Amino acid sequence: MKRFAAVLAVAAFFAGAVYAFAADVYTYEAKNGNVTFNHKAHAEKLGDCAKCHEGTPGPIDVTKDWAHQTCTGCHKEMNGPAKCNECHKK
Repeated sequence: MKRFAAVLAVAAFFAGAVYAFAADVYTYEAKNGNVTFNHKAHAEKLGDCAKCHEGTPGPIDVTKDWAHQTCTGCHKEMNGPAKCNECHKK
């Protein structure tokens, strides 16, 4: 049990370290306008990295399909911007 607690503590530390060093704002280039993503604002609002990172904090290979499924779906659930021009800025 002590070993499990130690592993959990180390995992929590590294998860925090990944969050601390993550860039605050990312810009993704898209054909119909760039999307600017504020990581810090999303992390604070959601409070659960697993909602986007599927249980493992760290970089995501953001593809058009992934973003439209994950981001748009979440935005619709939480009444965030969900229309094309609300995220894609020309």
